[in-house]
Amino acid sequence: MRDGIYVGQAGADGADNGGWLLGHFMPPGLDVRHSAEVEVKWGVHPAGDTRAEWVTGERRTALLVLVSGRFHVELRDRTVVLTEPGDYVVWGPGVDHSWLAPEPAVVLTVRWPSVAGYRVAAGHPGS
Repeated sequence: MRDGIYVGQAGADGADNGGWLLGHFMPPGLDVRHSAEVEVKWGVHPAGDTRAEWVTGERRTALLVLVSGRFHVELRDRTVVLTEPGDYVVWGPGVDHSWLAPEPAVVLTVRWPSVAGYRVAAGHPGS
């Protein structure tokens, strides 16, 4: 980082942090990727990948955009199936959710605000 600017590569930068590129979990003071306002994830999911457990008691708003592949967002009352690049779903606080990648998929997730306490079992950090 130089002068408040960071240039990176999403796949490489997110590899050690479950795909997360920006949020409260990035080290404060090191670069502009630390934020309490927003979280951004570049999610690369192999076929059959699923969230380890449901998110309940959600306090954030989330936007999930399909980049490639096919991706299911599981909500308590329905499943949203994203099939075309650019398909997206937005949900707000209080909406329980999970997900499944029936085939290899890449998704971009934006959540706000950035809130601690949503990590699940190893292999699914901050999912």
